[in-house]
Amino acid sequence: MGFTTLELKVNYIRGVAVDAGRLTAVGTTIHVGRRTATAEGRVTDERGKLIAHATTTCMILRPEEGRGL
Repeated sequence: MGFTTLELKVNYIRGVAVDAGRLTAVGTTIHVGRRTATAEGRVTDERGKLIAHATTTCMILRPEEGRGL
């Protein structure tokens, strides 16, 4: 199984210095259907401040029986 991106939207909330410390990224699937899926992600700094957030819609590519993608 594979996928391709149909839509991707990223919002950068604030810049990050090279010495800012650890960043945490968390991604979550919102909906997974037969042909499409949606997901969102968030990046926060060590203090829990939002750095960026994003959403995506992907097309799910399922191999046909007996063949590759």
